[in-house]
Amino acid sequence: MTDLYTSQRAMRNMRKAAMQRGVIAILDVGTSKIACLVLRFDGPDRMREQDGVGPMAGQSQFRVIGAATTRSRGVRFGEIAVMNETERAIRTAVQAAQKMANVRVDHVIACFSGAEPRSYGLAGEWELQDSVVTEQDVSRVLASCDVPDLGQGREVLHAQPVNFALDHRSGLGDPRGQIGHRLAVDMHLLSVDGDVVQNLLYCIKRCDLELAGIASSAYVSGVSSLVEDEQELGAACIDMGGGATGLSIFMKKHMIYADSVRMGGDHVTSDISKGLQVPMAVAERIKTRHGGLYATGMDDREMIDIGGESGDWEKDRRQISRTELIGIMRPRVEEILEEVRGTLDAAGFDSLPSQQIVLTGGGSQIPGLDGLATRILGQRVRLGRPLRVQGLPQAATGAAFASAVGLCLFAAHPQDEWWDFEIPAERYPARSLRRAVKWFKDNW
Repeated sequence: MTDLYTSQRAMRNMRKAAMQRGVIAILDVGTSKIACLVLRFDGPDRMREQDGVGPMAGQSQFRVIGAATTRSRGVRFGEIAVMNETERAIRTAVQAAQKMANVRVDHVIACFSGAEPRSYGLAGEWELQDSVVTEQDVSRVLASCDVPDLGQGREVLHAQPVNFALDHRSGLGDPRGQIGHRLAVDMHLLSVDGDVVQNLLYCIKRCDLELAGIASSAYVSGVSSLVEDEQELGAACIDMGGGATGLSIFMKKHMIYADSVRMGGDHVTSDISKGLQVPMAVAERIKTRHGGLYATGMDDREMIDIGGESGDWEKDRRQISRTELIGIMRPRVEEILEEVRGTLDAAGFDSLPSQQIVLTGGGSQIPGLDGLATRILGQRVRLGRPLRVQGLPQAATGAAFASAVGLCLFAAHPQDEWWDFEIPAERYPARSLRRAVKWFKDNW
């Protein structure tokens, strides 16, 4: 854990240095596309003079000056499968964004969707030496949380304090400067498969870039797609990507649970490809142009030209009705939503006061998805689009860019995490010694 702590602190310092220099890149490594946005940080005042734009909910601190997307290669289920191909795709996206921004970028903040995330709720408490809560007291109470055994080869991606309690008063966001005797904390810890993170780190290094931060795409999609009330009262964000569907639950403006389902829009495309015996590229075109989930009487008569370039004239002139296409797509979408429903039930989503569900991501653009999701997931479902950010091109404002836009907000205003606080030196050696003594007693 101490190695992880130091590496995360180093990344935070890199992010601060990059922001002082004024330019940082955002990289969303997905299964179907790789998106790169270049951000310029130069304070709200200069921008307001140029654009006449007022402060948009605190987002006027930065502006997007370059954006590019490319088809993802070598990524499956949100995880890197073929290093060379992914490296080429990342280079293509970053170079195109740099060309548009007319600036060179050295530091990137990346997000990814796979790696089998697991959530843990930790609790810790600390008797205050002085009656006023200081930065050191917050560090000590965070260090007093007992970290569970995460399993072999797993690493912590996020460790966020979600609630502080001072004596009998709970629900505090920031207890520093307040007076009390006993400080307690609830912390949400998200662990992922370490090898997936190392592959991403290595791939970014091979592109001659420095990683200045890393985040789960389920988390950043929730940050950009949920409005303030939803984040406060409790809501789930379902980010339907190409290879994985990320799921995050927010409460009191903090993420309290995250998970992912290893299915997404690419599986629907694959079903169309196998069902109609056409290449994946043709299946993707048919899905985006003619896809849907509810068949009406008109769809029996609406014929779709499959097209193709196989050289077999009969095969290339085939037509199917839209009802047949819907018959192929619907079972897979239902399966993905059923999996999401099972994950929400396991997380205890039913017990939240507000059960709002927001669908976002590229896979959420299938017509009729909100109606089907209402039937399977519950009554309160809406389609979410990311917040508007200054300078974002019109083509990048759709649901498919929810995680990229959320990563911009994460770069500008990262939430306090465990590694933002100095680690109290006296805590760790003592605890590791205690554990060593306990192990010795148990085993000898």
